Amino acid sequence: MISVEVHDATAMTDLGRRLGAGLRAGDAVCLTGRLGAGKTTLTRGIAAGLGVTGPVSSPTFVISRRYPGRDVDLIHCDAYRLSEDDDFADVVPDAERAVTVIEWGSPVMTAISDSWLEVEIVRTTGAGDETRWVRCEGVGRDWAEARVRELLAEAP
Repeated sequence: MISVEVHDATAMTDLGRRLGAGLRAGDAVCLTGRLGAGKTTLTRGIAAGLGVTGPVSSPTFVISRRYPGRDVDLIHCDAYRLSEDDDFADVVPDAERAVTVIEWGSPVMTAISDSWLEVEIVRTTGAGDETRWVRCEGVGRDWAEARVRELLAEAP
């Protein structure tokens, strides 16, 4: 597991941008963290790294949104109200042709892929402190630790 300290929303967006720049069609990302942790902010950065233009909003009430990217689309989902018994694969058509980011995705990830990037965002508890720890770990054959480190590295 690799941990990155993030001090504010701008840094969270920048981290997402670095991740997005290295993601490719078929990649899946599972985001976990408490309400307000920064999951959607990170996703906005991922979208920017993929070349998505226009606003990216939380898919809480629609479950899934698709955004056209420069070379690959972004599918942004919220699985908060879903369970592993739901047929989540129907919610995310053509996942192999897009990057899929699923907030609260732990129960449904196996419906999308047998390999994904697990990202947990932990918010510190100090009053007025915006610091978060972003913990990343690859799950499955496509996510060796070296790939995760490469995605998290500073862009040249």
